[in-house]
Amino acid sequence: MNFLDGEPEAQRLPREFLAVVLAGFGNELVPLTANHGDTSTPKALLPIANTPLLSHTLSWIEQSGITDVLLICPASHRPAISHCIASSALNIDIQSTDESQETSIGTCALLRQFSSRIKEDFVLLPCDLVPSTLRLSTLLDKFRTDVVSSGTIATACWLATEKPEKSQFPEEWLPSDTTSTPIIYDKITETLLYVDSYDTLEKDGEILQVRMGLLNRYPRVALTSKYTDSHIYVCKHVVLDALAEKHSFDSVRQHFFPWLCKVQYQKAKLEKYGHILTPSKKPSQSLALHHSTLQYFPHFDDAESDQEEGSQASSGGPASPIRISVVIHDGMFPRANTLINYFWANRKLQPKEPYSLPVDTKDRALIDQKAQISTDSMVGESTQISERAVIKRTIIGRHCTIGKMVKIVNCILLDHCVVHDGVKLEGCILGNNTTVGAKAELIKCITQPGYEVAAEELFKNEKLDVSDWAAESEADSTEDNSEENETGSDDDDTEEEDSD
Repeated sequence: MNFLDGEPEAQRLPREFLAVVLAGFGNELVPLTANHGDTSTPKALLPIANTPLLSHTLSWIEQSGITDVLLICPASHRPAISHCIASSALNIDIQSTDESQETSIGTCALLRQFSSRIKEDFVLLPCDLVPSTLRLSTLLDKFRTDVVSSGTIATACWLATEKPEKSQFPEEWLPSDTTSTPIIYDKITETLLYVDSYDTLEKDGEILQVRMGLLNRYPRVALTSKYTDSHIYVCKHVVLDALAEKHSFDSVRQHFFPWLCKVQYQKAKLEKYGHILTPSKKPSQSLALHHSTLQYFPHFDDAESDQEEGSQASSGGPASPIRISVVIHDGMFPRANTLINYFWANRKLQPKEPYSLPVDTKDRALIDQKAQISTDSMVGESTQISERAVIKRTIIGRHCTIGKMVKIVNCILLDHCVVHDGVKLEGCILGNNTTVGAKAELIKCITQPGYEVAAEELFKNEKLDVSDWAAESEADSTEDNSEENETGSDDDDTEEEDSD
C-alpha cells in the first residue's frame, strides 16, 4: 500500500524509512528448514496458519506506512521467495548472498555488504515476525519523538519471555541456546544502557560487571533478564557509518548493540565515535509529522524541555549527545524463530472462526462426510480427508491426503503430506511432503521435508531427518555386501573342491 499515491510529484516528501528484512536459513528450525533433495526449504516460506511467515512480516510493515523494503536472502532461496512476493504491493528490492546453512553470514556483514542500497534511516527486522498487539507504527512513532527530543540514533524493542513448561515439549524441541540476556535500562527516559553479550557471559559466567560511569550518569536503573531481543531496530543512517568502522563485529545483537549502548556513557568511546554517530543535520520535523500516527507530536522547544526534566530526574550527569531508546513490550508478540515458538505461533494465529466445510465444491468433495473435524482446526485447499478420520485442534496444509481411520490431535501438517490409513499423530509437526505409512504412530515428533515413516513404525519425541535413512541404508548395504562376500567365498571353496 503506497500512502503517497495520488499526490502531485512536486508535493511528495522523500521516503522516511527503508525496511531491511533478513530472511536467513533458520537453523533453529531444523529439520523443518532442511532441504528436500535439491529443493530448498526457506524459513521465510514456512507457513503460519497456512500463510507464509514472510507474508505476515510484509503485512506488518505495510500497515506501518513503510512502502520500500530491502529483502536479503540466500541465493538458493531467491527463486521461491521471489515467487512468493510477486503480488506484494510493497516496493521490494530483493538481494541475495552466497552462503550455505553451515556458513551463514552475520547481520553486521550483511549490512556492510548492502549499505550502498540503504540511503535513509532504516528498520532492521527478521522475516519470522507474527502479527500481535504490537504495531510497527508504535516503534516508529517512538523513534520519531525521541530523535526530535533527545538525539536518539536507534530504538530497540525487547519482548516479554514466555517460557514453556518442561512437560509440554520434549527436550529435542528446545533451542540450542536458552541463556537469558541481562539488560539495564532507565525507566524514566526509556534509555537502553547495557546489553550483555555472549562473549561477556562466557568470560564472566554469572558475574555481571557494570561500569561506575553508567551508574554515575544513571543512578536509578532497572536490571532484568526476563525480556528477549525482538531483533527489531529502528536506526538513523549514521549507525551504518559506525558499523563500517567496526570490521570485527559479526552480530548486531551479540556485538554491535552492546557496544553501541556503551558509547552513551563511556568517555573514550564517545570521543572517538561521537562525531560519526551524530547526524550532520537536524531531523526533518515536517517529514516525521507527515508519517507519524501520533495525534500530538512535540515541537523542538517542548521536547527539549521535557527531556531536560527527565534527565535531571534520572541522571547524575549531563545528558549524552547520543542515545539508544528502548520499547519494552509485555504483550503477546510471537516470533517463529525456534521450533517451540513456531508451534506456538500457529496456535496463536488459528482462526477464531470455527472450522466449516470449504465453500469451493471441489474442495468440499474431498472431505468425506464421515470425517470428524473439530471447530478449532484448519484445513488447506485441495486437501483430501477420508472417512472416519478424526482431526482435533490441528492445522493441515494444502494438497495433503489423510487416509481412513486416521487420528490427528494438536498437530501441524505442512503442504503435500500423505498420511495413510490407521495412523495416529499427536503433538507433531510434519514438514512438506512427509509420508506416514499405514498404522504408524508419532508422538511429539518433527519431520524433515520429504521424510518417509514406514508402516507400523512408532516414534516418540524424535526429530526425524533423512540422515537417519542414509545411516540405515548404509548399514543395510554393508550387511548385504557382507552376505554376498560370504556366499561368494563359499562358492569359491566349492569350485576348488570340485577341481580337486
